[in-house]
Amino acid sequence: MSKKYKVVGIGNAIVDVLTQCDDTFLDHMGIEKGIMQLVEKDRAETLYGAMETRVQAPGGSVCNTLAALGALGLDTALIGRVRDDALGRFYVEGTEAGGTAFVNPPVTDSDLPTSRSMIFVSPDGERSMNTYLGISADISPADVSEAVASDAEYIFLEGYLFDKPEGKAAFTAAAKACRSTGGKTGISLSDPFCVDRHRDDFRRLVKDELDFVLGNEEEWCSLYEQENVVDALEMARKECELVVCTRSGDPVIAIRGDEKVEIPVERVTPVDATGAGDMFAAGFLYGLATGQTLETCGKMGTTAAAECIRHIGPRPKNDMKTIFQSAGLI
Repeated sequence: MSKKYKVVGIGNAIVDVLTQCDDTFLDHMGIEKGIMQLVEKDRAETLYGAMETRVQAPGGSVCNTLAALGALGLDTALIGRVRDDALGRFYVEGTEAGGTAFVNPPVTDSDLPTSRSMIFVSPDGERSMNTYLGISADISPADVSEAVASDAEYIFLEGYLFDKPEGKAAFTAAAKACRSTGGKTGISLSDPFCVDRHRDDFRRLVKDELDFVLGNEEEWCSLYEQENVVDALEMARKECELVVCTRSGDPVIAIRGDEKVEIPVERVTPVDATGAGDMFAAGFLYGLATGQTLETCGKMGTTAAAECIRHIGPRPKNDMKTIFQSAGLI
């Protein structure tokens, strides 16, 4: 029996606010270049006020991935929290307009506002993210609809939510519901600092509750406390059915059981690297959900990421099916 959703994501529902700036501006504002930093409400308001020519869109790592999957024609849904405020309503409307069902109604009885991330894009394409988590970080098992999670072929989780115990519990609830009806669950490791903070929990999750894990070289090395990513992935393959490692301009490594493939990456001078990992995940998951070979899944991931970094913003601007067809992938 087919399920209602191909992919259900659970993650931070964050409004992305992007602007372009130079390194001098970053230094002046005390913004550390190229990483994601969590900020408090006052700092968020200061940074928002300093932004010029803002571009605003529904965001969050998993939501970006779902948006691309929806645009590729898959049935998708997002489990997340927004406040019933202007930004929250904007988020829900934008997410559903893009083809992804937002299954949780906006929250009316919370003092925390809808989450937002101020993203400063440098001339070299690096993005410096300053995120105020707001209400999205309070996701808990109460937000996880067992009916939705059990009706998903794949559930994709966002590592950032591990910063609170209730978020970890929500992960587990969603994963168990999905797997109980034959679905597959996976995670994006999200950030090496996130892995550092929650290494033991991630290791347990990878070994006991996940079917696939996506991460970059630094994240995998952090997870298994190895200097060499090959050694880290060798440890990972013994604990998880499918592991995937992106390595900037170097070939992507994907390992499933005894099968190992390396997928070359098209070298592109980035206009904006925001969302490149999210789009890689979208391409890879699209291949996985449509029964493609491991190599084709990887090629779809690298092709989607390459399209994303050619323009400002974390989502594809051109039709990905057309791009996949041109590349001979479908």
